[in-house]
Amino acid sequence: MNITKQQLKTPYLTAADSQSGNIEQIAAKRAELKAYFINSWQTYESLFALINNDEAFYSRPEPLRHPLIFYYGHTATFYINKLMLGKFIKQRINEKLEAICAVGVDEMSWDDLNSAHYDWPSVDEVRTYRNQVFDLVCELIDTMELSLPITQDSLAWIILMGSEHERIHLETSSVIMRMLPLQDLTPTEAWQSCPYQGQAPINELLPVVAQAIELGKKADDNTYGWDNEYGAVSLDVPDFRASKYLVSNQEFMAFVEAGGYQTPSYWSPEGQQWLSYKQATMPRFWLKKDDGYYQRNLLSEMPLPLNWPVEVNYLEAKAFCNWQSSVTGRNVRLPTEPEWYVLREKVAGDLPDWQEAPGNTNLEYFASSCPVDKFDNQGIFDVVGNVWQWTESSIDAFEGFKVHPLYDDFSTPTFDGKHNLIKGGSWISTGNEAIASSRYAFRRHFFQHAGFRYVESEQQAMPLVPANHFEQDQDVCQQLQSHYQNVGLSGGNYQQQLAEQVRTWLVEHNANTEKLLDLGCSVGRTSFALADLFEHVDGVDFSARYIQHGVKLQLGEAVRFETVQEGDIVDFHELSLTDVGLSAAQNVLFSQGDATNLKDIFTGYDVILAQQVLEQCYDPKQFLKQVSTRLNDGALLVIASDYQFDAQVAPKEKWLGGIKVNGENLVGFEGVQQTLGNSFELLAQTQLNQVIKVTKRTSQLSEKHVTLWRFNA
Repeated sequence: MNITKQQLKTPYLTAADSQSGNIEQIAAKRAELKAYFINSWQTYESLFALINNDEAFYSRPEPLRHPLIFYYGHTATFYINKLMLGKFIKQRINEKLEAICAVGVDEMSWDDLNSAHYDWPSVDEVRTYRNQVFDLVCELIDTMELSLPITQDSLAWIILMGSEHERIHLETSSVIMRMLPLQDLTPTEAWQSCPYQGQAPINELLPVVAQAIELGKKADDNTYGWDNEYGAVSLDVPDFRASKYLVSNQEFMAFVEAGGYQTPSYWSPEGQQWLSYKQATMPRFWLKKDDGYYQRNLLSEMPLPLNWPVEVNYLEAKAFCNWQSSVTGRNVRLPTEPEWYVLREKVAGDLPDWQEAPGNTNLEYFASSCPVDKFDNQGIFDVVGNVWQWTESSIDAFEGFKVHPLYDDFSTPTFDGKHNLIKGGSWISTGNEAIASSRYAFRRHFFQHAGFRYVESEQQAMPLVPANHFEQDQDVCQQLQSHYQNVGLSGGNYQQQLAEQVRTWLVEHNANTEKLLDLGCSVGRTSFALADLFEHVDGVDFSARYIQHGVKLQLGEAVRFETVQEGDIVDFHELSLTDVGLSAAQNVLFSQGDATNLKDIFTGYDVILAQQVLEQCYDPKQFLKQVSTRLNDGALLVIASDYQFDAQVAPKEKWLGGIKVNGENLVGFEGVQQTLGNSFELLAQTQLNQVIKVTKRTSQLSEKHVTLWRFNA
């Protein structure tokens, strides 16, 4: 089987015809979903089968990424973690593996890339696990309730989410494999690179007429989408001129030979820092040998194919454009996202309808790039496919953006002004990646199968929305206000009072203060407030939407957010740690984690503070049963809870209270006592009021029961 000829198209969410809902159509859609899942899974397996020794799974050719064993397990654990979160399944398959391979898809500040902290599973263990997940998902597809159209709250949507997620990592994993030594990979006929190369055509700038466009995927769109694709923005794109071809290796060679990597003035400040760190003198996948330049492809090296697109990061692409501007005296830059969409109008239709892709994409042609003059899209070549195209646009949300509740960290961590959009897809982009509405962004120093084209315009590249935007997510804004402003009924601050209470108890009970776990840390106030007492503080929360603001504050940056005054009227706020008398403690490490299934590295604590964890995790009983494994003997556990359990979060059989047992009332505190058992001694308790401002004149008040326990092994 040639993998480049076997890719199924991302399924439509509706039936094959205008009438939906009958038995035959449901059966056909179920079969289509299963075929797409299996095709995604088998393609991923085919890629990892190229690795010919287990040791290669654990090497790190890219220091900013996890080893490949993580990615091999990650796409399977993704299914289980999302199915558990959505309550579509009730039991995990391998808790340890599902914790260690859960997070790490972008080198965010809270990612822990220290290999010493990981006890990676064996390759055979991951293979066995993947087989178990495969069987489980197939059974779910066969037996799940299914109605059409598929909506975002259905199990079918999560199956699609898992398949599209695996196709993303098909591509990102192939980039890492491209950095492995060739002896670690075995070429196969299924992954054959393009055999054609030669001299590059001379590039030229072609006029593109001004156009009014609308961006954003509609809520009723007929294909799967990630949350950042939805919403709407209308704008007018002025005239510009676009390069006929992607920048080829030959065209970029002129920049290299002109000393481009040695001339700081061509590089942005961020680019200069990257150059100093990497000491780069040429693109990442070029090699200099005695007889000239070579290029590393997925499975081979070849003399530099001059007419293939150069593959660089944004910083290199930007430096090339600055060099071009200095040489030509014209305003040369990368295109914006809207300008790329104007070019996209030259390509008819979209992936699900194409009989044959109009570009080197969807694995339909080669397992590599190909000449830049092979695919003509009405005079502009490679509008889609071959390599991704860097843009000047940093990613942000369209108006109407809503986070998907089962994947809240897909987009929001990238809304930081540091992730630039790539458009058009590459040779290995399949599924959602290859459709017109897809929006993917990476750090500017990041390597992907990505190159660029350039444009000339009198207009500067304006961002779609201001880069230093105000946070608008209501939940996040309320957390920021609650943590860092005085909103209590008496003008106090609950997080500050909680931290002061913990301080008092630590002194009273002569606690060891080497390590603290602040679990349910949200946007980070208590982690910062207690940092001076401890040698190390882990601030852990399930939601990346919250953690990113703690990280930003720790970096010394200001956080901006909105709160509702009344109706459509909002107030704007800006804060930094110095504004509230806190320091950006560097002994705090923020991490994303599931309280019920934390990684093994989260252990050996002298104190654990669990803030609203009982109400917010899907199995509070399991959390309490396991918490002792995270504590040193004699360590302290602080629990802050209002015991308001919700069947939408945890099933009733897992509640600690608010239920009747054998006809008698069981309240939350009693459930905590029973579950902790004799290993925990209650030392103290108090009540603290937390106020969440809904509008300027309305607030939600909850009385938190704060209890202190000592663990005796």
